[in-house]
Amino acid sequence: MSTFLKLRGYVLAAAGFTALVLLTLASAKATERNPAAIKIQLPDQIKWEDNMARGESTAILAGDPEKPGLYVELVKWHAHHMSHPHFHPNDRFITVISGTWWVGTGPKFDPDSTKPLPPGSAVTHFGKQIHYDGAKDEDTVLEIVGEGPATATPAEVK
Repeated sequence: MSTFLKLRGYVLAAAGFTALVLLTLASAKATERNPAAIKIQLPDQIKWEDNMARGESTAILAGDPEKPGLYVELVKWHAHHMSHPHFHPNDRFITVISGTWWVGTGPKFDPDSTKPLPPGSAVTHFGKQIHYDGAKDEDTVLEIVGEGPATATPAEVK
């Protein structure tokens, strides 16, 4: 075989190897996530804050419920805890993620009259309308989207 053909073979092999390396690097680069484009939080990375006095834990996913503007939070109602009649100043949009969430309306607290909502249910709490809710026999996780500040004004009539 001529020196030219041997040299050509080496050049083609080197070019093939270089192409393979470049493809591997491009593939690795494609699987990296740009943090300016997307934020991912796996379940074990979500920071929960416990409020045992209220029987709930919360995790803020976006915004700040205590400040003006859009917020998204997860609320975990612990079993056997319910809120008493109250209202919020703005509409809130809730999705039941897990467990059964129990909801009622009106100023008189009556847990026996609450309606059970299974996972996947969507609820709107209309601003300035009285309601109460919580978990009965199991923990319940909700996603709440609203406009802050997300205050709760007690409205119970005894």
